Amino acid sequence: MLLDVKNLTVAYGHAKAIETASFSVASGEIVAMLGPNGAGKSTALRAVSGILPAAGGKITAGEVLYRGQSIIGLRPDELVSQGMSLVPEGRRVFSSMTVRENLEMGAFILHDTKKTRGRTDSVLAMFPPLRDRLAQKAGTLSGGEQQMLSLGRALMLQPSLLLVDEPSLGLSPNFVEAVFEKLQEINRGGTSILLVEQNASMALDVCHRAYVFETGRIALSGTRAELLTNARVSDIFLGGG
Repeated sequence: MLLDVKNLTVAYGHAKAIETASFSVASGEIVAMLGPNGAGKSTALRAVSGILPAAGGKITAGEVLYRGQSIIGLRPDELVSQGMSLVPEGRRVFSSMTVRENLEMGAFILHDTKKTRGRTDSVLAMFPPLRDRLAQKAGTLSGGEQQMLSLGRALMLQPSLLLVDEPSLGLSPNFVEAVFEKLQEINRGGTSILLVEQNASMALDVCHRAYVFETGRIALSGTRAELLTNARVSDIFLGGG
């Protein structure tokens, strides 16, 4: 397994946010984490990406293995250097910086102008609308364009594992569809994806497997086909029928 999380327990202070959750991502997979607000999905992603301490949380039990090695306690920049990139909830672009500068920030550990330029060209080929906005301040982009920029910035180091938190949040239906199509394209290019998403219908359209979180625990898991035909998933997330 590329990512293997075993019996993960996470707490904020004395309150447990996740209890004994186990999930994994194999090379080449898109794996979705589904569930309502507060179920523990984003906390699980923070635990994997190394940003949990900054959010006031702590892993109190369990293992987080990446390429077979424990990554608990590693800083986010150390994880980035090992091939893991995060697309945060709410996009979090650097508003006062240009599109080009945001992309260059995504390659900050390269220290190689030629490589950075080449990676920028690759990202712009994937997200053509950004090419005409390279000199534009990121804060003036539309929500959909900012999501493209956030994805592009995370791809600048050509990660093996892309962690994506709520990519559909605040986007119009057309942009949501475009973003999920890009996630599939990224995956076809060889990048594995761990996706946190409330829009279960869209997530199940693109993922290979999924885990359903309820109040800090994994209530269900299975392949896309298994979950699409699961009556409980249909009733809770897909409107029944």
